[in-house]
Amino acid sequence: MGSLNFGFNDTRGDKVEVSVLREPQISAVRAREVLDCRGLPTVQVDVVVDDVFLGRADVPAGRSRGRHEPVELRDGGRRFGGFGVRRAISSVKDVLAPALVGSPAAPQRLLDARLVELDGTPDRSRLGANALLGISLAAARAVAAASGQPLYRHLNADAHVLPVPQINLINGGKHASNDLDIQEFTIMPVGVSTFSDSLALSSEVNLVLHDILAKRYGKAAVNVGDEGGFAPPITEPTEALEQLHLAVEQAGYSDMVVYGLDCAASHFFDAERRVYVLAGKSQSREDLISFYESLAKNWGVVSFEDPLEEDDFEGFAELTRRLDAQIIGDDLLVTNRGRVAHAQTLGAGNALLLKVNQAGTLSEALEAARQAVQGGWSIVVSERSGETEDAFISDLVVALNAGQIKTGAPVRGERTAKYNRLLQIEEELGSAAVYAGLSYRRPC
Repeated sequence: MGSLNFGFNDTRGDKVEVSVLREPQISAVRAREVLDCRGLPTVQVDVVVDDVFLGRADVPAGRSRGRHEPVELRDGGRRFGGFGVRRAISSVKDVLAPALVGSPAAPQRLLDARLVELDGTPDRSRLGANALLGISLAAARAVAAASGQPLYRHLNADAHVLPVPQINLINGGKHASNDLDIQEFTIMPVGVSTFSDSLALSSEVNLVLHDILAKRYGKAAVNVGDEGGFAPPITEPTEALEQLHLAVEQAGYSDMVVYGLDCAASHFFDAERRVYVLAGKSQSREDLISFYESLAKNWGVVSFEDPLEEDDFEGFAELTRRLDAQIIGDDLLVTNRGRVAHAQTLGAGNALLLKVNQAGTLSEALEAARQAVQGGWSIVVSERSGETEDAFISDLVVALNAGQIKTGAPVRGERTAKYNRLLQIEEELGSAAVYAGLSYRRPC
């Protein structure tokens, strides 16, 4: 069986390494609470190197979380409904900063190994994965600034691929207040020649979809979910796909777009009965796989993220054998190199959803990416539902030459910040920029 393939992921992953000719020294590490797009606190970290160069990073947070992700340290109690991050801020200020100030900020893998050592737990539960990741990402930015390079170039001298965006236009699951079990319905603009053209196409489709949903379901249908996609009162996945197809057709782009789903199937899996409850109907794993086969055949869905529950490696393998599509592991893999390697051994999937906060540090995310590439897999760099205006992943996806990014609808500042950064990178690269959609091969 084939998979969604943009043609770049077989040559780039092993080249990504953070290195500099000298070793900038960490002069200061600071941290504070800031708000994410849901109005909840998250960690923002500043790392200063050589007394001059500042790197700043915000840590994203997920609502739909896999149980194998590292521990995000929250405060509990009444303040911010328990979601405060003062404990993680204290980890940075009281433990990590004193240990790191005066030490080298590069190479990245050694800094990140030191962070992991200071925490000392396998799940980052002592100091918090959010505390460690904030320092890891901010340090990479500071060292890039010290080298006089943009972050994507600092991470990879051969960075040049602009990704196909998976544009999330209809939201369900834990990302919306409707009864649509499948979490994301996306379009992927593969029939254009530049990243900027892909955004124009996506925004046009989004405008048309707005009018279609408002006319059919009423004004409340165009309220949006956590990632900016519309949250109409729909329960049947095929009905959502029908509206999406209609919008693409009316916008005039039927031949330029393919479709994807983030099923987030763990959230409609009944673990006691070992069945999936989708649109009010109980289904076995076999039933669900057959349903996905029909979506691929009848609705042009070529990418399925987390189509089965998060520990069903066997089911992922069966689906990968039967479905000529991209099968992405998110909760299944949690950007963990060991889980990626295990899945590759079993043939369970053919693509990694890469989220830096699932890995815990930048280096661990790069290790997972490297493992994916070595196994011939695709990589989709992804945001989280709880995002800020920090556009780190835009530089990262170009550094990896990954060819795909998932960062929500083309609305709301925390989403458009990522797209706008990619537009800047496209301009900076000039004629060297290659849009990944140019090499897309439809499953056959």
